[in-house]
Amino acid sequence: MLSVEFISYAYNETNVIDSISFTAKKGAHITLMGESGCGKSTLLKAIYGLLSLPKGKIFYNNTELLGPEHHLVPGHPFMKYLAQEFDLMPFISAADNVGEFLSNFYPNQKKQRIKELLEIVGMTTHAKTHVRYLSGGQKQRVALARVLAKEPEVLLLDEPFSQIDNFKKNELRYRLFSYLKKQNITCITATHDKNDALAFADNIIVIKQGKQLSVRSPQEMFANPTDQYSASLLSEINVVPLNFFKPAGEEKNILLYPHEIKLKKDSPIQFKVTASFYNGTHYLIKAELHNTSIVFYHDSFITPKTIVGVTVHKTIIEQRARV
Repeated sequence: MLSVEFISYAYNETNVIDSISFTAKKGAHITLMGESGCGKSTLLKAIYGLLSLPKGKIFYNNTELLGPEHHLVPGHPFMKYLAQEFDLMPFISAADNVGEFLSNFYPNQKKQRIKELLEIVGMTTHAKTHVRYLSGGQKQRVALARVLAKEPEVLLLDEPFSQIDNFKKNELRYRLFSYLKKQNITCITATHDKNDALAFADNIIVIKQGKQLSVRSPQEMFANPTDQYSASLLSEINVVPLNFFKPAGEEKNILLYPHEIKLKKDSPIQFKVTASFYNGTHYLIKAELHNTSIVFYHDSFITPKTIVGVTVHKTIIEQRARV
């Protein structure tokens, strides 16, 4: 088990990560989420052993992991880290990059391992292509295959799909994370993309300005939003006065997802539509009431300035009112 215990790190006396603490069981997939500059990348570097921590400790299987001052070559042999600036050798092929650290004593096994990894990342047809001729997304896929070559026990990924085309990304996510689960490899991924987290993470750690806000499963985090920042990482979110839907309720705001707001002709809550945006399977409707703006989904275009009645299921209102 990996255990991160109240670690902190500062640049120029400003805390970038501040007393972060969590555990990850073997084979678990943990996702770090937060806005740019919140400390996700710094946390991965700290776990990998690239930083000297002034506070806190990190353990793996009850053995403390020490920083660069204790190692001639920073890092840990059972762990691999893929940074956003992946370091490939441009003048050799994609296959040779993947197999760079594999032993030549067993050439058949090496060849088979390279083939397997290139299939996982969808780069088989570019196996013999020199890396300098690959696109950014193709290079990122080769880098992913390379960190898996000597199969690690722990894999740290920093925005691993950031340069990959959307139509390639979904299939790659499925193949990669399925492989990691099958091989029981612990994975910690830093990402902005909710799709990296919702379908594949066991737990999501939300980080804001270096501080850890929560550690929850994707299901719990989505179903029970507790703050606007965390909820907005997974979906668009509305902040609406409770007394819109519960006039006798206390003076507070509640969080509502767009799909939770429905049209109802005779509703006393009347919003004026300001815009409709086509989104493939639905329209995203923007509307206003007094100084409150909301967005919700609808199956057809609604003309701006149209007055619409909206409602939210009573159970959702009661649940959010308790937060």
